[in-house]
Amino acid sequence: MMLEELQCRNYAQNTVRTYIRIVERFGRHFGRSPERLGPAQIREYQVHLFRDCHLSPVTEHR
Repeated sequence: MMLEELQCRNYAQNTVRTYIRIVERFGRHFGRSPERLGPAQIREYQVHLFRDCHLSPVTEHR
């Protein structure tokens, strides 16, 4: 569903791949499908990225 939405919005192929990769990492972090995660897990993952991975909100994560 996410892939279809990104394609409908005419995102560049590189952007689509990047978004999909980021969502896959999010799901792997919790060991569950991203479809089964919600706002609380998004916030927890953001904290993990900022605190543990030392990323800032403008850092590109590869």
